[in-house]
Amino acid sequence: MTAQSPTMAQPLCLRRPTLRVLCVRARLARSILAQVAKRVPVDVVMPDGSLLDGGTRRPDRPGLEIVRPTALFERLAHHPKIGIGEGYMAGDWKAADGTDLAQLLMPFAERMTTAVPARWLRLRGVVDRRIPSIQNNSLLGSRRNIEAHYDLSNDLFATFLDETMSYSSALFDEDLPLRTQSFEQAQLRKVHAILDMAKVGEHTRLLEIGTGWGTLALEAARRGATVTSVTLSKEQAALARVRVAEAGYADRVDIRIQDYREVDGIYDAVVSVEMIEAVGEEYWETYFRTIDERLAPGGIAAVQAILMSHERLMATKHSYGWIQKHIFPGGLIPSLQAIHETTAAATSLRMTGVDAFGTDYAETLRRWRETFLARWPEVNALGFDETFRRKWEFYLAYCEAGFATGYLAVAQVRLERELEANGGTA
Repeated sequence: MTAQSPTMAQPLCLRRPTLRVLCVRARLARSILAQVAKRVPVDVVMPDGSLLDGGTRRPDRPGLEIVRPTALFERLAHHPKIGIGEGYMAGDWKAADGTDLAQLLMPFAERMTTAVPARWLRLRGVVDRRIPSIQNNSLLGSRRNIEAHYDLSNDLFATFLDETMSYSSALFDEDLPLRTQSFEQAQLRKVHAILDMAKVGEHTRLLEIGTGWGTLALEAARRGATVTSVTLSKEQAALARVRVAEAGYADRVDIRIQDYREVDGIYDAVVSVEMIEAVGEEYWETYFRTIDERLAPGGIAAVQAILMSHERLMATKHSYGWIQKHIFPGGLIPSLQAIHETTAAATSLRMTGVDAFGTDYAETLRRWRETFLARWPEVNALGFDETFRRKWEFYLAYCEAGFATGYLAVAQVRLERELEANGGTA
């Protein structure tokens, strides 16, 4: 299997010097970045050792070293939201020696709404790009989007995930130091927390939307539940079926390559872990309506969701970013308010519980990134190149910074049917 990343094209201004307009925009991008550098406690260091904002280097601050200024500024001019990540992928900039990449990105995440001067933010509508229609999460589009990420290689994910092959936030014991805790146990704690929230036990008919590599289905089966689990990833389904069979639960767990919109039947509980981020805003109603329709009377749904503030969701939901282009095509992180409004408008479901643990995701991502980099020779041997390494290093560090600073959150959300006046369910 070959999985080479596309080579980052040499910037247009370098290849075609006659494109003066683009060069002017690059100079403007440099000016904006210099203003950002004055607002964020990070030293942005030029190749000659000077600081972009004209200040003096401070050893107590994280450092961002610009390696190829012309290339970086041109990328930023072409697309600010995508250019910074692509610049890292191409080696146009790097974290200074002794600076951890996530620690470097945290000050920017903390000031996401204030780092850029307000007069430039007013130009967002000019520079933002719309999400390409090809990333729409239709029945065909969802399969294509999921395959683009989750079907990269089971062997790739096995190099940096824990023994449970869980690719979602772990839940650590808040009474113990984070760094001393078992990653596997923290992932299992997460699984059992959401199964408890949905009251999954002996004889429960459980629908899982988003199989992963089968750990939740296995743990539910060990509780005595009968599980139907759906995924669009052929790679994940294949390995999950093997794991289920080897554990002796093939008679209790049915893993299907099937879209959630095509599931039928009635279930006592529905559980979905970090699947809603791949649904897309235009299908949130369909997603929650499907859960509503699949639940038996008295049933409970539990959804683990990555979240952002509603204000940030409304400001960014239509713009195309680096994560959507390079990591999760078709992805959109909801807000808790959006979940509430969608369920209230389109279903009989109501939120009856929210357990948040965003800082645990920062630790989860730190461990993934640390292991990914430590085992890079194995990943490289699978056919992934240096651009892919930098892409995934940036992805994991970027997300870690978001959770560590509270820009992003994660929570398990319990959904139940609204009670009627007589005490029954709607």
